[in-house]
Amino acid sequence: MDDLKQIKHLFSRAGFGMRFDDVPAFSNVPVKQAVKSLLNSTDDALLSIPTDTDYTAAMKGDAASRKMFMQQQRQEEKDLNMAWMDKMMNTHAVLQEKMTLFWHNHFACRSNKAFFAQQLNNIQRSNALGSFRTMLFQVAEAPAMLQFLNNQQNQKNHPNENFAREVMELFTLGRGNYTEADVKESARAFTGYGFNKDGEFVVRKFFHDDGQKTFLGKTGNFTGEDILNMLLEKKETAHFICSKLYKYLVNEVPDAAHVNAMADVFYTSNYEIKPLLEYVFTADWFYDEKNTGNLVKSPVDFLVGLSRQFYITYDRPEVLLQFQKVLGQVLFYPPNVAGWPGGRNWIDSSSLMYRLKIPSTLLNGGLIDFEGKTDPEDEAYIATQRNAQQFVTNRVQSSVDWDKVFSGVPKNASNASIAGFILQPNVNNVILNKINSAADTKAMMIELVSTPEYQLC
Repeated sequence: MDDLKQIKHLFSRAGFGMRFDDVPAFSNVPVKQAVKSLLNSTDDALLSIPTDTDYTAAMKGDAASRKMFMQQQRQEEKDLNMAWMDKMMNTHAVLQEKMTLFWHNHFACRSNKAFFAQQLNNIQRSNALGSFRTMLFQVAEAPAMLQFLNNQQNQKNHPNENFAREVMELFTLGRGNYTEADVKESARAFTGYGFNKDGEFVVRKFFHDDGQKTFLGKTGNFTGEDILNMLLEKKETAHFICSKLYKYLVNEVPDAAHVNAMADVFYTSNYEIKPLLEYVFTADWFYDEKNTGNLVKSPVDFLVGLSRQFYITYDRPEVLLQFQKVLGQVLFYPPNVAGWPGGRNWIDSSSLMYRLKIPSTLLNGGLIDFEGKTDPEDEAYIATQRNAQQFVTNRVQSSVDWDKVFSGVPKNASNASIAGFILQPNVNNVILNKINSAADTKAMMIELVSTPEYQLC
């Protein structure tokens, strides 16, 4: 039973929660074997946007052409968002997707080209459980990131420092481990890094500064590739990433000894991600009570987990995009290059109200009103619509496979045991009193997922 309790905790952090019908497959499985199973499950790339669409001509056209371009562009963005949500809700490779979500925020990026955004997302997915070294190099060559951080404009004699700065501050070393001189010199090394009209990475040699550069105490004719290698040589990079990962998987308050041990594993394995995750998920401290049921689910984690737990299907999947907006996490639209701050920042009075209301609305296929929280970049698009109210009210057309839900619940299971399975925090008397007064098991489950405790994993 202790193993199953630990595996349930493992699934809440290394996936999107455990379902009742997952139990038979893991009821007699050691934790280490469950970890291996998660680490070895992979899924295909996301291929929602088959080709890159060139809208250059449309944008040079008349107002009608530009309006049509904006609508098509928004539709592609929406399609990509829905495709990733669908993948997370249905994949067997839950750890790969959970880590793709982590890297999506670590390498936070916005692109007005859905094809570029998809390309970057697939880089994060294909390396999610693989090599951080490989992923860093591929991200540095991704058109979405080069565009977002202005490296197309990074040329000798007129260096743009944006990309070089964020590579150090947010992707590798973290603040305090480099100087402004390092930023300036590394920006010179990344001059000429860009992409062509076909969206392919190119080093434009006539824009590249091939002079001597001094970076992190070393001098040479460095290229962008050299800079990345030197950043990976610094153990501060391993520590910075492990600290973020600890907050994502274990506890918002990092334990210095545990993070240092993680960094040792990560650094000595040449930034291989699997050994690091295996170390974390098989560590005794990962299963400590203080690290259980203590993290606030991200909006996407919350929506995906709820949808998976109850086998929810959506007649209008677009409502999931609206849910993301009101809860404060729209996939492919981080607030800035630093990404979503996460943790307790996910909760405010407005988002908590929606979080408590969404489960019963989804499980009963009801109505929900959305107010405000429009992304600034949506304003131009909304202005082209005759009726902006379509962004405000939606009927949630969803269906729940209750037969499948109940088929996994053990016969004669008590209300307390069902509550103990659905919720990660310990079940208190307030919850017990609430569920014991429910009309039936279905009503009880809806009560459980509408509690503040369900927001924790």
